[in-house]
Amino acid sequence: MATVTLTSRSGKVLKPDLAFPSAGTVDDLKASIHKSFPKYYASRQRLTFDGKLLESGKKLSEYSVRAGDSIVLKDLGPQIGWTTVFLTEYFGPLVIHPLFYYCPSWFYSGVKEAVPHTRIQTVTMVLCFLHFLKREYETVFVHRFSNDTMPITNLPKNSFHYWVLGGLLVAYPVYKPGFNGGYLGGAHSTVSVTALIALWAWAEVSNFSTHVTLRNLRPPGSRIRQIPWGYGFNWVSCPNYFFEIVGWLAISLLTGSVAAYVFFIIGAAQMYQWAVKKHIRYKKEFGSKYPRGRKVLLPFLL
Repeated sequence: MATVTLTSRSGKVLKPDLAFPSAGTVDDLKASIHKSFPKYYASRQRLTFDGKLLESGKKLSEYSVRAGDSIVLKDLGPQIGWTTVFLTEYFGPLVIHPLFYYCPSWFYSGVKEAVPHTRIQTVTMVLCFLHFLKREYETVFVHRFSNDTMPITNLPKNSFHYWVLGGLLVAYPVYKPGFNGGYLGGAHSTVSVTALIALWAWAEVSNFSTHVTLRNLRPPGSRIRQIPWGYGFNWVSCPNYFFEIVGWLAISLLTGSVAAYVFFIIGAAQMYQWAVKKHIRYKKEFGSKYPRGRKVLLPFLL
């Protein structure tokens, strides 16, 4: 066994003689901290040594940590698992869209009984429901997360995007009795509706395919990162985001609803930011091995 000094970011000594296995890992060190301070479970800890982040799964020797050194602990606050986060986020619109569709009397004044729906309303409800049902399925059976948790305080902000913007904001105007296309038009002919359904279906299947590719890059229980290849990834770094954007573009064109376009634009802007960060990380991590011609988000363009 060896000991290190555990300090806070302010320099306060939390424990002068924290014991850990001499040839231990970062996870061993986190377990020792949790044993001494039950409040700080592993996912709540952010450890640094000499300004460098200590990553779970790595040996302390990789960071040249020796007996007597000082380790800095940052409390990340109460955490929540990413699986729970995603299930919670997608549950909102998964329920909200059918509620507005099947129970209009609950939300619109003057409506006392079931009313006939337009084709745009029916198709929109089915596509939105299937989209979020797919997301729930992927959360449970497909995704492998590089991070186990996130701060629980971020859950309301994350849920707002889906429950309020993707749920209430889109559902209220689209399922209002008589809605048959918003201010920006909407699809009315059988040909245009069929084409948009086909575009949406292609985007959803493609998005699922890229998620499976990402899953297969990371063995169960590991944090290994590899260069993704194959369908979509030969064009851009984040094809999963690209296909997600295309799917919501199809729904926006179908409805012609300003609300749908607002959700589409906000989502696309956010995914572009994520894609840029991932693209930069890929290039930094893999260097010359990363394909030089691979774009960030839009094939051949951006």
